[in-house]
Amino acid sequence: MKPLYSFEGIVIEGKKRGRLMGFPTANLRLSKNIPEGIYASKVEIDERKYLAAVFIGAAKTFDENELKLEAYILDFDEEIYNKLIIVKLYNKLRDNKKFPSMSALITQIKKDVENVRQYFSENRD
Repeated sequence: MKPLYSFEGIVIEGKKRGRLMGFPTANLRLSKNIPEGIYASKVEIDERKYLAAVFIGAAKTFDENELKLEAYILDFDEEIYNKLIIVKLYNKLRDNKKFPSMSALITQIKKDVENVRQYFSENRD
């Protein structure tokens, strides 16, 4: 299974909003022009691979314009600031959109995570 996009970068500190919502993310600066949305992805850290829901775009719900990459790494809870990670985007799950509230966004993120798990259970490499 070949990824749509693949790149690496150093994890930087974000606004910690994901952590506040229960979905801490690894944030990278974007170096490629990638269509905005949520992707079923894999992240490699220290030669270990994890499933991830990756957001590419501007956080419209919070009225932001800056494009960024935020990776919610499933079943992972380690401090990885300043670490090099490899991100591979395999399938675009949905477009970026503005949600009416943080609770609506949290509900959607939970669906996105389930969609990531389902995608990789049906598409093994």
